[in-house]
Amino acid sequence: MSSLPGLSNLFVLLSCLSFLAFFVPGRHRKYAAIAGWAFIILFLYAEIPYYLSQNNLMYPAFAILAIPFFYVTARRLLREDPVVLRLSLAAAVAFLIYAPFGYFPPLGNWLIGVVTGQVLWLLDVVGAQATVLDWNLIGRNGFRIEIILACTGIQSIAIMLGVVAGVPTTLRQKVLAFLLVVPTIYILNLFRNVFVILAYTDQWFPFLPGIASNGEYGYESFFWAHNILAEGGALIALVIIAYGLFTLIPALAEWASSLVAIYRDDLTRVARAGTGSSR
Repeated sequence: MSSLPGLSNLFVLLSCLSFLAFFVPGRHRKYAAIAGWAFIILFLYAEIPYYLSQNNLMYPAFAILAIPFFYVTARRLLREDPVVLRLSLAAAVAFLIYAPFGYFPPLGNWLIGVVTGQVLWLLDVVGAQATVLDWNLIGRNGFRIEIILACTGIQSIAIMLGVVAGVPTTLRQKVLAFLLVVPTIYILNLFRNVFVILAYTDQWFPFLPGIASNGEYGYESFFWAHNILAEGGALIALVIIAYGLFTLIPALAEWASSLVAIYRDDLTRVARAGTGSSR
């Protein structure tokens, strides 16, 4: 339901290549990881104009928060901190999962087509008739919704499976983690798409145009459904899934706790140095 500008695509590709280089043994791995994180942040900043045009403030906020995150990450990677190296491994695995769908159009388009068909089926189940305007374009009540790769849930699936790869696991844990992550996110994402389409095409939330409108007729309902409710719901769902993974894989919870401690302590130290405090 959005699209990446060419520059953003370039940064994603460069980040992907950098993280894939991280898999190659050698002293370069920490530099490859730093480059991977840097290109992710450049991607976030390249996307700011697009998200502001859609009145979506969540990703611009992520871009701002990414700067201190990158500072700590780069410093720790240069020291070859094992906890942060595992975080980079998680990112590398996530890109390895995402890359075939993101950079091999036949596979990505196949997934988009499958999701589009299933969304249309769900709309029919709930009695909401829709029209196929193109292979991934749905029309309803005079509105048009395009299903793109970002609407398939593949990014969230790749990220969560990458997180699982951050720690050693048994075969049983791998299988159960896969079953917890993939079907759950995929199915929830289908219902998310249906919710956004119904809310937009039936104009459920035509509220506060001064905040939610981008000048396009009826966009307010899309804003509240997609940018606020669906994004917030997806975040809550990922937190719940993460909790399930922590229960299933205790080592994952310990690693996450170590990560939180590292970033909290380092950022606190930087803040104190900036204010001249020694406490």
